[in-house]
Amino acid sequence: MFILKRQDVDIKNFQHPTKDQKIPILSYQGQTFRLLSIFSAAQEEEARALWRDLADNRGKACVLLEEPERYSVWGKVRLDQIGLSTESSQPGEGASAAQPFIQACLLLLQALYIDVEDLLGSKQATLFEKDISEVFTQWNFPQTNSPKAVNALLTVDPLAIAQVPPWQEDHLNTLLQELHRIGKNYFGNANFAERALEALEDMPSNERNLFENWLGHSPMGKLWQ
Repeated sequence: MFILKRQDVDIKNFQHPTKDQKIPILSYQGQTFRLLSIFSAAQEEEARALWRDLADNRGKACVLLEEPERYSVWGKVRLDQIGLSTESSQPGEGASAAQPFIQACLLLLQALYIDVEDLLGSKQATLFEKDISEVFTQWNFPQTNSPKAVNALLTVDPLAIAQVPPWQEDHLNTLLQELHRIGKNYFGNANFAERALEALEDMPSNERNLFENWLGHSPMGKLWQ
């Protein structure tokens, strides 16, 4: 396992073999690693704890990448294992995540917001909106740069809008991680997660199944399932 700086590694986006999205891949000394989780600069202890757990308890080869504004944990992977090749690499920003995944995350966000308002009151709901706005700002979520835009994400049915925000899978993992943290702060435990997941029943069953499968394989799956 390695602790590395940004200048030590090369990161490229690879086109997913079957989906309209990109996968960030870190390369170091001929080895390749896939992104597992992202942490803010203030979450160094959490990042190191995950990194050590993967390496020491699960026997995974992994990288802890230290950057000025964040930490990230990457797990070793062979490109051919996930259907990628060097010809599929792309510079620059990755493509948006699949629309049903974004819709599902918005449903979870709204379910938690409604729970806060119903169970804790309107004042706490206002604080929740402020907290989630700070998350959007800190992690540079597209289309969240105004109070009106954030309020729409909290109140407008994501299954009914013509176009969801162009968020990438990194954004979704960050949102799920931060929602879980915020939810525990408000309710004192993680029981809210089961209630929030009930909101996914509004999705078409095939899209819900796709998201649940993705969630089960994502770094945040253990928090929500």
